[in-house]
Amino acid sequence: MGDVMVMNAIEATASRRGIDQSQINLDSIRLQPGDNFGIISDDEDVYEDDQLEFDSGFGNIIMVDNLPIVSEEKFEKLEGVIRKIYSQIGVIKDDGLWMPVDPQTHKTLGYCFIEFNTPQVNIFILSLSELAKEKTNGYKLDKAHIFAVNMFDNFDRFMKVPDEWGPPEFKPYTPGDNLQQWLTDEKARDQFVIRAGSDTEVLWNDARHLKPEPVYKRTYWTESFVQWTPLGTYLATVHRQGAAVWGGADTFNRLMRYAHPQVKLIDFSPGEKYLVTYSSHEPSNPRDANRVIINIFDVRTCKVMRDFRGSADEFAVGGTGGVASWPIVRWGGGKDKYFAKLGKNMISVYETETFSLIDKKSLKVENVMDFNWSPTDPILSLYVPELGGGNQPARVSLIQIPGKEELRQKGAQAGYQSSLLSFYSMRTAHNTGWVSKLTTLKGKQANALFWSPSGRFIVLAGLKGFNGQLEFYNVDELETMATAEHFMATDIEWDPTGRYVATAVTSVHEMENGFNVWSFNGKLLYRTLKDRFFQFLWRPRSPSFLTPEDEEEIAKNLKIYSKKYEAEDQDVSMLLSEQEREKRKMLKDEWEKWVNEWKLLHEEEKLERHGLRDGEASGEEEEYEAKDIEVEEVLEVTEEVLPFDD
Repeated sequence: MGDVMVMNAIEATASRRGIDQSQINLDSIRLQPGDNFGIISDDEDVYEDDQLEFDSGFGNIIMVDNLPIVSEEKFEKLEGVIRKIYSQIGVIKDDGLWMPVDPQTHKTLGYCFIEFNTPQVNIFILSLSELAKEKTNGYKLDKAHIFAVNMFDNFDRFMKVPDEWGPPEFKPYTPGDNLQQWLTDEKARDQFVIRAGSDTEVLWNDARHLKPEPVYKRTYWTESFVQWTPLGTYLATVHRQGAAVWGGADTFNRLMRYAHPQVKLIDFSPGEKYLVTYSSHEPSNPRDANRVIINIFDVRTCKVMRDFRGSADEFAVGGTGGVASWPIVRWGGGKDKYFAKLGKNMISVYETETFSLIDKKSLKVENVMDFNWSPTDPILSLYVPELGGGNQPARVSLIQIPGKEELRQKGAQAGYQSSLLSFYSMRTAHNTGWVSKLTTLKGKQANALFWSPSGRFIVLAGLKGFNGQLEFYNVDELETMATAEHFMATDIEWDPTGRYVATAVTSVHEMENGFNVWSFNGKLLYRTLKDRFFQFLWRPRSPSFLTPEDEEEIAKNLKIYSKKYEAEDQDVSMLLSEQEREKRKMLKDEWEKWVNEWKLLHEEEKLERHGLRDGEASGEEEEYEAKDIEVEEVLEVTEEVLPFDD
């Protein structure tokens, strides 16, 4: 029935537009099998609103309107212009460009249909046609002809538009959820997300009660991984069709989604205004490099603001093994004002007002290998490695943006590995900015360092070959606070406040999967085991809204606040002690109950034991009486014939 309705809609549309359907081979349009092989994803409800576009079979066809109306003599020229424009977006199918002609005037009707080649993954078809619409809708061919591009699948929706205008339905304003509600937690707790098996869970870190408290749990929430946005406003999930972000006051609702088929990596700008998505697609020719697609979305409107496409080799500069260093797009300048990406012998810097290159050209730097932004100012630091066997030393340069003025350049010697671990400070008595050495630690079993966000404490970790050795070190006091071990630990992450540390054993190991939560000074608070454990991520916090004056006032009255929280801690401690006492009492009661039941059973079986003991009433060893009993037993019987002597 659904197929009949679709065909009726197509016939009505064709009749209204003067299209001769006999010239269209509908049977040649096939929906190629997707990579899911008919198995519907458990998160398919995320994209349920889009299923008509995926299922109709016309997702690779667009209609371009407002074309010039030309005679037969100019038909071929116009077709060539259109083909040249749309071939830059994707491969047009053989005989996939059709411009209807008026049979009486033999002139074109001012529109055409374009069918792109069907790739192996049908979800990518939708992306290609949407890209064509995104790039060319509103394209100005000349002053009189501005393209109007629509998806062929959209005609069904257009036909439902009533012929007569009616006032829109009034909907009362409903305020949205406070996406920062979790920051108002009265217990000042932090949240984290974990993935284990097919489940994804968000939990409170309830360190006072020495356990996590559940917030939200969902099965098959993501097909790949999850990621918090930099300020903790949203949780992002990754799917075959693209990415989605979730948030809410008391739960996690889907807020926005971003179409990017086969997306592999995502990244957000520091201010959460933009989302960068990355995918890599295998070429039809195995000799060619993979084709990379990078989209930059506006987070709130879900609109693609800029994209980058090319071979994987073009994005592999600065990476290792021919693989690009992620994130490829890096943000700077504050308030997501600028972003840059590395190319061969150049750095391309863009501004987000128009998403165009600054000065319409890239910054040329021979042999540049890496770059980074200043965390506070629009300044780029770029690195050029040592070349020519040491004849051309490595160098670091600072570049002011947007003027591209070189502020400073300094040569650098090649580094060397050392087993020493040194700490330095930039705080001096006169605050001159000089760096001073604090101390050097020797012989530490550490191959990874994890600073607290507050900068005062650090975890010296021995991962992989060192089997999870942990040392919690106070850099201000230059002393070790604690040493511990989380055997086979693979990941370590501080919470955003610097109060707690999480260590985890992920599924790269088959045993002991799960996570531990420690205090900043190395006290193990609680341990949670999870089979097939994949991810642990603390939820980031936005910067404090307190002014320096507010913070100074709090510091002055810290003792007053401390008394309040000390009292709360004491109440929790007493509660935990009471719970521990209740637990011990319960265990004792269970033991006494078992003993009493055993005694009762012993009495009930007394008569049976009495009979089994030949009348002996007692089962106690000291009441036994020893008796000697003679027992005659025939061991063997034989027959033998004896001779008789006469």
